[in-house]
Amino acid sequence: MASAKLEKVPARTRVFQFILLILVGLVSLAALIVPVAISPGALPLSAGDVAPRDLQAPQSIEYVSEVRTEEARAAAERAVSQVYSPPDPSTARSQIERLRSALDYISLVRADEFATPEQKFADLQSLSDISIEPETIEHILELSSARWDAVQQESLSVLEQVMRNTIRENDLPMIRRSVPSLVTLALTEEQAGLVAEMVSAFIVPNSISSPELTEAARQAAREAVTPVVQSYKPGEMVVAGGQVITPAQLEALQKLRLIEPNPEWQDYLGASALVILTTSFVGLYFRRRKRPFLSEVRSLLLIAIIFIVFLVGARLSIPNRTIIPYLYPLPAIALLLATLFSLETGLIFALVISILAAYGMPNALDLMPYYLLSSLVGVFALGQAHRFWAFFRAGLAITLAGIAAILAFRLPFTQMDWVGIATLMVAALFNGFASASLTLVLQYFLAQILGLTTPLQLLEISRPDFSLLQFFLRNAPGTYQHSLQVANLAEQAAENIGADALLTRVGALFHDVGKAMNPAFFIENQAHGDINTHEDLDPADSSSAITQHVLDGIKLARKYRLPRRINDFILEHHGTMLTSYQYNQAVEAAGGDKSMVDSEKFRYPGPSPRSRETAILMLADGTEARVRAGRPSNEDELRTIIRSTIEHAQLSGQLNHTQLTLSDLSKIADSFVTTLRGSFHPRIEYPKVKGPPAAEDVPTLPKNSIKS
Repeated sequence: MASAKLEKVPARTRVFQFILLILVGLVSLAALIVPVAISPGALPLSAGDVAPRDLQAPQSIEYVSEVRTEEARAAAERAVSQVYSPPDPSTARSQIERLRSALDYISLVRADEFATPEQKFADLQSLSDISIEPETIEHILELSSARWDAVQQESLSVLEQVMRNTIRENDLPMIRRSVPSLVTLALTEEQAGLVAEMVSAFIVPNSISSPELTEAARQAAREAVTPVVQSYKPGEMVVAGGQVITPAQLEALQKLRLIEPNPEWQDYLGASALVILTTSFVGLYFRRRKRPFLSEVRSLLLIAIIFIVFLVGARLSIPNRTIIPYLYPLPAIALLLATLFSLETGLIFALVISILAAYGMPNALDLMPYYLLSSLVGVFALGQAHRFWAFFRAGLAITLAGIAAILAFRLPFTQMDWVGIATLMVAALFNGFASASLTLVLQYFLAQILGLTTPLQLLEISRPDFSLLQFFLRNAPGTYQHSLQVANLAEQAAENIGADALLTRVGALFHDVGKAMNPAFFIENQAHGDINTHEDLDPADSSSAITQHVLDGIKLARKYRLPRRINDFILEHHGTMLTSYQYNQAVEAAGGDKSMVDSEKFRYPGPSPRSRETAILMLADGTEARVRAGRPSNEDELRTIIRSTIEHAQLSGQLNHTQLTLSDLSKIADSFVTTLRGSFHPRIEYPKVKGPPAAEDVPTLPKNSIKS
């Protein structure tokens, strides 16, 4: 009610929820880390090792290869030769001056009239700047002054010509060999040889290597190399088995997550932080949303098992695969939980598992929205899952959402051909309908095994040909008709306040099914004029016979394997109220002394309603019975009966553990009025006719209304 709070979750249940959250969190952490650590790709391979098997690219990838870029830069650096300084003119002038000095000295020796030929020979051999062959010395001494002058001039000219060019250390042999070709043809061969020998002795490098310039050139060459972009297509061989792994191949294997180093502390910390975040998120959901199933151990265990199975399956099958991640029916968990429990539960766990399943994957940026969007769209498309068509619709919605996610988050950021795009779209198609089919199968078996309630199951047991309803109709037709009227009444009220209308209707159909075990004890099954069975019974025995229909209903529900949720309607539709007629009889028999009567013998076993749906049934059941007995003649009388029924339930504390507000009760009352107004409207009392009617009293058709 408005002032009533939700039933507090028992402390033991809170502790169980906390422990279960911790255990699921630990399993989730293991699922995030262990598959990578134990997978074949996690072998400690390094450059120079032999590949144990063929390693192919699981998906298309494009990345800047640091290894290949460094190799290209190193090659560009090696291609740069030593950088030399520009030719130094001072070196040329110095060498020309030295040659001139040597020539002047030779001229002085030649002109010395007092020196003997032997002394001149010895003086020329003693030159320090040049080593002259003996034959050359003899030739020099034999030359005439005119020829010697020509040799001197030509030597200076040739040396100047040579030294104007860039001369490096490694170029000296080649340049010296080219000197004879530079000598003028006006000289004789002997004189040209003399010039070449004289000039060659004074040719020296005028350009030396510069470490600073060389390093700058090599650095410029490195910087000019653009980063090398490496790409692989799905199935392309990265390294063949038995091949020695190069550094570039090792880098590609790491980028493709085909091999990974053992997880570092950062990996453990990141995975732990994510698990703590998601676990806290689910814990807050448990705390803030007090759903009935969150207090049931079986339901919590089922959610935990389903979550772990889907998460571990995803983490084991997704890594190092190209197509399987898009085939894996992860949206099935969202559909399954939405079908078994609530749409909100499906959405919450779809968000959590989509994040955890894609965490740390190479294509997490497109895989995460692929899972998340397809799951959310699928849950909304599934809706209440009242028909098989809803599952087909959900599968189609998952497919379309998956294709949209691929086009939005993968295609713009990954180079793919049309074959790859078409393959992923087919994978999305399989994902959608596999998720819907898996949900359809699992929800049926899980509901049967665990006694959960699903819309399809409710529709199945509400069919008129369902065996228990047939038994109900044959044995207690009056109660069956009463149940149909209560079902219509409760269903409309449930829709008006946003409760589960289907569950309310089906629960109302079976709430009095126990009366079929002893139908004669209930007036609606007694023929007019029959003896009332209760007239000969003690009030306590009569009350026991009436309240027994609740326990008989539970027996029938278990025999015919009704969903566990229907048991609540059977047990709670009278709550813990008294069978007031029999109780009053007992009090009258005791002389009006209530202390002489044990009220507990006249009380229904209960419990009182614990949900909006069972509370609506209680009010609808009481309202229908009172209206049928009171036969109100107008809407005001009808509304008075309905309000009286609701107030009686409030005052007796039957609604204390429901979530009904005063606004809900007002809407329920209005709904009852609207529904019952058409069922119990005042009827015209026709005059009693004695004997057959007179001819003039028989209605006839106008003559002109008869058509030929």
